[in-house]
Amino acid sequence: MKKLIKPAKLSPGDKVATVSLSWGGAGDETINWRYAQGKERLERLFGLEVAEMPHTLASPGFVYDHPEARAADLMAAFADPSIKAVFSCIGGDDTIRLLPYIDFDVIRNNPKILMGYSDTTVNHFMCYKAGLSSIYGPAILSDFAENVQMPQYTVDWTKKMLFSVESAGEIPSASVWTSQFLEWVVENKNIPRAFESNTPLELIQGSGKATGQLTGGCIDVIDWLRGTELFPAIEDFDGAILFFETSEEMMPPGNLLHILRALGAMGVLKRVNGIVFGKPYNNKYYDEYKPMIVKALAEFGRSELPVLYNLSFGHCEPKFCIPFGAVAEIDCERKSFSILESGVA
Repeated sequence: MKKLIKPAKLSPGDKVATVSLSWGGAGDETINWRYAQGKERLERLFGLEVAEMPHTLASPGFVYDHPEARAADLMAAFADPSIKAVFSCIGGDDTIRLLPYIDFDVIRNNPKILMGYSDTTVNHFMCYKAGLSSIYGPAILSDFAENVQMPQYTVDWTKKMLFSVESAGEIPSASVWTSQFLEWVVENKNIPRAFESNTPLELIQGSGKATGQLTGGCIDVIDWLRGTELFPAIEDFDGAILFFETSEEMMPPGNLLHILRALGAMGVLKRVNGIVFGKPYNNKYYDEYKPMIVKALAEFGRSELPVLYNLSFGHCEPKFCIPFGAVAEIDCERKSFSILESGVA
């Protein structure tokens, strides 16, 4: 895997931009209160100055109809030297439509933090193509705007990954989790979601230790990128550790098998050093996914590949942040996951 430029760390007082790169929910007048709540948390808990780009709060209809405007916001945020990081408001399903309007030189020549998850996987692969490490992590409407308060696990790991140049070290699973959806109406603003006790990290297969640079994202979205210019060269997967998680669409186990088979047929699976999987949304198909993973890897001669399961990232709360290109370690004996360097410089 190629070496990526690390973005500069954040400091309290830094100016950051929010962008609507997929669904335009931040500009929906019925849930704009939620955007405001997420913005306030960025300012109060993290000490950041938050600015919207010209179309961040445009109506969902406008955002959908104008991918070129979304791309222009992203390019402007990267080009503005006063902006130190770019935060995705929320995911969706059509960020790929920005691709014709992206200037990769702008990203490459103005390295800074980009953070989000889900459909923002597309933007992470844009950064990868430009040679920049980005951060797979919380989004404004879902995480920073969590009802009542943000989980401390999410707060702590966001600060660790974005504000510190120290190596992240071992990342334990969160003690609790939730995927409960409470309708985003202001009447629910002060109703906490129900969190449940979490189970430990689970070793699906493998032995010893595996290290490699991190790459991955929402596996649903990665599958949409196959065949586009954003999908990395196959040799870029040499020695990597893949991180995968599934979306709120909760794909059936057979679909996961088919995607992993496609990656195997492309030559990806034979090149990587390990895989980590996030907790499935709502814990749906938690047990059913595991034999699909084992089956796909066996079909491509990787029954020895270390695979760790149930990590706290992606579409469940709370979550930690994953820096693309950072070296990570799977320890099969300890059933542990560590990120051995910082995500920022």
